[in-house]
Amino acid sequence: MKKLILLALAAGGAIFAKKKLDESKNEQALWASATDTVKKS
Repeated sequence: MKKLILLALAAGGAIFAKKKLDESKNEQALWASATDTVKKS
């Protein structure tokens, strides 16, 4: 029973970390597009 609880906690932690990583990447992309230099044609 303890193994199942630990497995569930580990899975929950991995999902939480993945979501935070995705949010961070999206925020980084947003800042990159906002601060990107404008190319003159």
